[in-house]
Amino acid sequence: MTAQEQEERLEAGRLLFAGPIEFERGVAGMEHLPDASLPEIAFAGRSNVGKSSLINALTGRNKLARASTEPGRTRELNFFRMGDRLRLVDLPGYGYAKAPKAEIGRWTTLTRDYLRGRPTLQRVILLIDGRHGLKADDKTVMDALDTSAVIYQVVLTKADKVKPSEIAETLAATRAALAKRPAAHPEIIATSSEKGLGIELLRAEIAALA
Repeated sequence: MTAQEQEERLEAGRLLFAGPIEFERGVAGMEHLPDASLPEIAFAGRSNVGKSSLINALTGRNKLARASTEPGRTRELNFFRMGDRLRLVDLPGYGYAKAPKAEIGRWTTLTRDYLRGRPTLQRVILLIDGRHGLKADDKTVMDALDTSAVIYQVVLTKADKVKPSEIAETLAATRAALAKRPAAHPEIIATSSEKGLGIELLRAEIAALA
């Protein structure tokens, strides 16, 4: 990609995320999904990996994803509509063990059914904590996405919390782990919601799917 092409991609990302963005709805069952009229980008990751913070950083709206932290909503699919271009979907975090097993089973099933059966789902942004790298729960989710042929792109979060050399090692290890996975997007992006690292690049990636 030429420098001009890269700048055009970044500008497309800036323009998309400068446009209208609003919380649309929280969904507790497949029957309540919004109409399948727009492409959707879903954000998945372990609990506390930083999904809401990343969505807020991408959109430049500090409280946009606040809805997903209200009681009863962290266990739903949260849809954010970007005008008539795109939807962002904040999925319930996995690996959370403090809720009742029945409740965990309900939102796990909801997430699985959405990922398997949503025709407008263009990509899953799979968030991995940059301080720790891939965990067993992450690999289980990637297995399911590979089986369902749902394209996913790994994004490392909290990259500002460790040394650059450590992030480089995590990037290398993650690339090696993804090399033979059929549904994995080849590019991994290291991000920091606090420092803005990688945010423009991720915006560009998402804009290319709008």
